[in-house]
Amino acid sequence: MIPYCKEENNALTPYSALASGRLSRKIGETTKRLEEDSYAKFKYDKTSEADNKIIERVAEIALKRGVSMTEVSLAWLLTKVTSPVVGATKLSHIDGAVKSVDLELTQGEINYLEELYIPHALAGVMAQNNPQSKGENHVWIKNALLNNPNSTR
Repeated sequence: MIPYCKEENNALTPYSALASGRLSRKIGETTKRLEEDSYAKFKYDKTSEADNKIIERVAEIALKRGVSMTEVSLAWLLTKVTSPVVGATKLSHIDGAVKSVDLELTQGEINYLEELYIPHALAGVMAQNNPQSKGENHVWIKNALLNNPNSTR
């Protein structure tokens, strides 16, 4: 998608820039969110085997550089886009995001991080936006009808 958007001069604003925290901590480390966020599990659990290989590489580069995994992950993303959406619930989350701006990865590090990547299938609302489901009443349509009963769609 990124090459197409560059070619067409379309901006990208990715959300879930840290894969719901998965790119911020080593495999096996857990948080309340990793344990309880059912939507994130829905989005990422199916691809965890492939994703874990990349997470290990993020951890390796972070250790080598003496920075956080958040910094490495966001520094990589900033080589692709200018405005990712990064959530924060703690001050340390903001610190990692800010520090990532000054971290310049080498082309070798970028290639190393991208080498094993397998694109994820769309999930949730984005997966419903396709020609096959054109006539279905999706969540956002149902809500729109509830809020505007005079609407014909």
